[in-house]
Amino acid sequence: MRSPPLNQPATHPIGTPGQPWGDDERARWRAQQPRRRSYADEVLAAVEKLRDRLDVIQYGELDYAPDRYPLFALRTRGFWRDELPGVLVTGGVHGYETSGVHGALRFAAEHMDDYTDRANILLVPCVSPWGYERIHRWNPDAIDPNRSFRANSPSAEAAALMALVAPPHDRFLMHIDLHETTDSDESEFRPALAARDGKPFVPGTIPDGFYLVDDSERPEPAFQQAIIDAVAKVTHIAPADENGEIIGSTVVAPGVIRYALEALGLCAGVTSARYRTTTEVYPDSPHATPEQCNAAQVAAVRAAIDHALAHRD
Repeated sequence: MRSPPLNQPATHPIGTPGQPWGDDERARWRAQQPRRRSYADEVLAAVEKLRDRLDVIQYGELDYAPDRYPLFALRTRGFWRDELPGVLVTGGVHGYETSGVHGALRFAAEHMDDYTDRANILLVPCVSPWGYERIHRWNPDAIDPNRSFRANSPSAEAAALMALVAPPHDRFLMHIDLHETTDSDESEFRPALAARDGKPFVPGTIPDGFYLVDDSERPEPAFQQAIIDAVAKVTHIAPADENGEIIGSTVVAPGVIRYALEALGLCAGVTSARYRTTTEVYPDSPHATPEQCNAAQVAAVRAAIDHALAHRD
């Protein structure tokens, strides 16, 4: 496990300790989030290149004046075929988690059409484009989309994805949601979360390596293990800390913890799929490169789909 960064602030620069943010604090925070990369150039351009092999659909648009963000998904040709199971792949629910977006796009470019006659695949590479451009976890309302997948969601990003998957909601066999755990979780985002909610910041540790989040309500250990085995060939798996935990949760198998996906409003719980998981790549590891992180996400997606298809009954 890696220790938390030493330069963490005792208090966050926005807000009053012990008091949740109001509209003024959210506006101050939003004004401090400059655009740092281009969704159009880095994501939409990659999507456009796949139109000759995959179906490209626009499933919504985010209006964050003065910016507007069209939301796109990719589908295997012939989607939906009743005789085939459904597979959902999502990336960029947290826009700053780069390999989630580019791992999804790489899988789409290199492997997705290999499954055309085996599965109905729906792939959403970047759920949160505002967060992608600003390399941030939240949307412009200081809301975490990955705690917002529930009825009457306060997150436009989560609401749009839920509407997209609503018609085949009960017909998905598998869903894999691609994420990262970064040093900035501890140095930036968790302190901001504590300040936003008017709570004290309690430092934690960052796991060094790849891990998965299974569903505590409906665990599928063999499914998780198949993914871990595949990813271990690409990058290292995070060890448990001295308490036998990863980010405060008990390690139930090497590189695997469990959350109540639906109760917590997590993206991986957005369908009733039997097989579901959240990947967590660690791009800040001294033992990993951006290339390995993208490759690890691709390996995870392929292993997840292959296991689910091989164990449908």
